[in-house]
Amino acid sequence: MPEVIINGPVGRIEARYQHNNNDESPVALILHPHPQYGGSMHNKVIYALSQIFIKHDCSTLRFNFRGVGRSHGAHDGAEGELCDAAAALDWLQTHNPNSQICWVCGFSFGAWIGMQLLMRRPEISGFVSVSPPADQYDFHFLAPCPSSGIIIHGKDDAIISETSAAKLAQKINAQRNIEVAYKAVQGCDHFFTGKHDELTDIISRYVKERSKQLQNAA
Repeated sequence: MPEVIINGPVGRIEARYQHNNNDESPVALILHPHPQYGGSMHNKVIYALSQIFIKHDCSTLRFNFRGVGRSHGAHDGAEGELCDAAAALDWLQTHNPNSQICWVCGFSFGAWIGMQLLMRRPEISGFVSVSPPADQYDFHFLAPCPSSGIIIHGKDDAIISETSAAKLAQKINAQRNIEVAYKAVQGCDHFFTGKHDELTDIISRYVKERSKQLQNAA
């Protein structure tokens, strides 16, 4: 994916962007895990997510939060990273003005930031949330959740309990007109070690089916 530099709230945001030549292609924004634990846009799960959306003909952007790689600034805990994500989405939409479908996807900390962005940006059509930190961060802001999506979690995750992720999915699913698919992957840790092919298959099948629904509704 070609490198791009985005003007963010505190300076440069380092990113990778793959453009789809279809003028009306969907867009997908990919958010990486916690910067203070080695998270970056080069994380294997983040790379896998970006490849899924590229294969589904989306213009796809992944980037480094502030203080990571060559992105300016320092880790801010949440609000700053949310502003970075909003700036990245602005850039993505500016370069795809005719796109009618917008995905936000995140892994771990990135899933939490992505769900907050979802609440602020009504143009987001769907979400993919991998290992959301439901027992570490507050997700009560998802009331109501404005879009449907999928949550995937490792059954043997020792960092974030699978039970907390299942409860989050159940809570969102109880809301009117919202459907959240939930998949717990057996024998799988937080990082989906040895399970990337299974993760890719789950997300790819969901994106394919959900994209059809969104296109028909457009």
